[in-house]
Amino acid sequence: MKRLVALTGAGISAESGISTFRDSNGLWEGHDVMEVASPEGWHKNKELVLDFYNQRRKQALSSKPNDGHKTLANLENDFDITIITQNVDNLHEKAGSSHVLHLHGELFKSRSTADDSLVYDMEGWELNLGDKCEKGSQLRPHIVWFGEMVPMIEAAVEYVLQADIFVVVGTSMVVYPAAGLINYVRTEIPKFIIDPNIPDIQQQKNMYLYEEKAGTGMLRVAKLLREKYC
Repeated sequence: MKRLVALTGAGISAESGISTFRDSNGLWEGHDVMEVASPEGWHKNKELVLDFYNQRRKQALSSKPNDGHKTLANLENDFDITIITQNVDNLHEKAGSSHVLHLHGELFKSRSTADDSLVYDMEGWELNLGDKCEKGSQLRPHIVWFGEMVPMIEAAVEYVLQADIFVVVGTSMVVYPAAGLINYVRTEIPKFIIDPNIPDIQQQKNMYLYEEKAGTGMLRVAKLLREKYC
């Protein structure tokens, strides 16, 4: 069974109604992203940051996977799939994907501000001031904010190095270090790029571009993959 690695970004979740960072002239739901997605924003106004992510969770609870998510999940019947996502929502899991690596954290988890190793699954959508870890410190969203290290990037690189097929869906390929993962893909393997606005990346050998939304593009690519590699 061939190893397929998919890198997904905000574009795949946008079709399910999840807002992206780059909507509305760089504002996210009316906020400068640095107010709600940076350590500085957290220290300045914890209540604002907590409320912001509470609203994102509330929205995500009612969001459903689209054809892009579902198609990737269904491909597990024919390929050994790892999904590396820049998204913090759980739509890949909702669709049935069993191996999802979240580069930028997970919306439905919280983390201790005293000990990064203390990560908790959340029940419901609210995380408030006064909610503390077992060490007595305030809990924060388990999100990788701007200016913070991306702890899962090394694991992501290892999966990309082992890939037999590489698919990029719904990402602008401008946010690093995720955007750099394509540089670790072996030259000889096929690379499929799906986005209504094809990222400005250097054309490579065995690279195929699909200027389409995630849902329709993934359906086309999945059909081709099954015909050619199964």
